[in-house]
Amino acid sequence: MHRVVALVRPVQSTFELGCAVEVFGTRREVVPQYYEFEVCTETPGPVPTTAGYDIAVSRDLSALASADTVLIPGWTPVETPLSDRVRRALLRAHARGARLVTICSGVFALARTGLLDGRAATTHWARAAQLQQEFPRVRVEPDRLYVDHGDVATSAGAGAGIDLCLHLVRQDHGAAHAALIARHMVMPPHRDGGQVQYAPAPPPEDALDGLLEWAGERLAAPLSVDDLAAHLNVSPRTLARRFTDQLGTGPGAWLLARRVSEARTLLEETDLPVEAIADRVGLGSAVNLRRRFRAQVGTTPGAYRRAFRTP
Repeated sequence: MHRVVALVRPVQSTFELGCAVEVFGTRREVVPQYYEFEVCTETPGPVPTTAGYDIAVSRDLSALASADTVLIPGWTPVETPLSDRVRRALLRAHARGARLVTICSGVFALARTGLLDGRAATTHWARAAQLQQEFPRVRVEPDRLYVDHGDVATSAGAGAGIDLCLHLVRQDHGAAHAALIARHMVMPPHRDGGQVQYAPAPPPEDALDGLLEWAGERLAAPLSVDDLAAHLNVSPRTLARRFTDQLGTGPGAWLLARRVSEARTLLEETDLPVEAIADRVGLGSAVNLRRRFRAQVGTTPGAYRRAFRTP
């Protein structure tokens, strides 16, 4: 029996812990039980939660000594340092072969052990920049729902913890067993794309002497970088320099991202066919829109619409 131990701390997210409980710790009729699930904490006793109630945790860090998987279901506030006891317990567990897994902000705790140095990891899109700044030796991949290295694994926002846990079940016991658990949870066993599709589209920036607003109103037109430069009466080279200085990207890349952002809005708020949306945002054809959309958002326009269409 594979032993999964969740390390919790005050104030513990009930949802992130619940993601792990649903996959590894919930017993269901006609579903084979391959996991034992337990919870531990540094100081046993009542542990406050984000839901306003306490959970009683009787096991201390010694529970990690026999865990096959150690799971950190969030770590808030993310700035909270690891105590020496927790760091040593995590490193000892990893050294003897336990798999270390984090959900959402739990990656901040794992990163403080040094086990993610030089490796890819992910977290909630809203925390990705902070994770990269605090741990420059970690290769943060903000669009991934999860990253699994075998010995360590990290997930994006809280809901992506379910994606990671089901992935681990697939690795341990095959796709059919993972799909069976997912059906009982009324969840898809696998989600396409990354978490960029769940992050809100950034609002248009107000910069460059009104050029961005002007271009945003003319997305259906076949705008080029030369057209943008001509509107400001500067050379394309000067325009590129100003874009890089002020926005950190080139004018062509910005224009494409703006077109895809507008396509996201139209997919969410209208019933327009994909071909019509492609025309309206200046991408010309449904084929081109699908290609550009998948490259930037990580999924297809049709799948995005089904997930985010406003009733």
